[in-house]
Amino acid sequence: MSLSLIFDMDGTLFQTNKILEISLKETFDYLRKMHLWEKGTPIEKYREIMGVPLPVVWETLLPDHTYIVREQANEFFHQKLLANINEGNGALYPHVEEVFSFLKKNSCAIYIASNGQIQYLQAIVSHYNLDRWVTETFSIQQIHTQNKADLVHAIIKKYNIEKGVVVGDRLSDINAAKNNGLISIGCNFDFAQEDELSQADIKIDSLLELKNIIQSNLFKQNN
Repeated sequence: MSLSLIFDMDGTLFQTNKILEISLKETFDYLRKMHLWEKGTPIEKYREIMGVPLPVVWETLLPDHTYIVREQANEFFHQKLLANINEGNGALYPHVEEVFSFLKKNSCAIYIASNGQIQYLQAIVSHYNLDRWVTETFSIQQIHTQNKADLVHAIIKKYNIEKGVVVGDRLSDINAAKNNGLISIGCNFDFAQEDELSQADIKIDSLLELKNIIQSNLFKQNN
């Protein structure tokens, strides 16, 4: 039985922190220019909630603003993220390409399941040519519940996955694995939180560790 790996994008494969701060600063500069914001840019607050769908982001960062203002901020922020990706200001985490090549050589299927928007994910996939290894990339926008566990379930159903792993840095990834009977691997990277990672089946500090994990007896059962 082949193994499928479902990866989160932000904070797992893509170093979002490299474009996050500048894009968020540009967005709040825009809001200040429009006289819609007077305080500093809430970068730390965003880091705390990193990984949630963007509507939740703006409900949290702009709790006293109207839906229309939140939508304007989200759209501006999204465009800045895309621009920074296309300008090469972001980066994959170390060893992504090495690990993906290893997985494909070992007949593993690779998918991406992210809370990011479709256009944003496609910009990353295209810029780094991830389609060389990734079967398909899924966005939370494709699921009306906006729940990552439901998104992972959709992937399992579409590709008839029987044996799989979810690799991510936040609790939503860990719960997505558990709710679908998959193994959870928590990435101790930039946005990870220890209380969340403690709930993962396995914790890693580098994607390189996946090579040994995949070859372990844990995944050789029932082959």
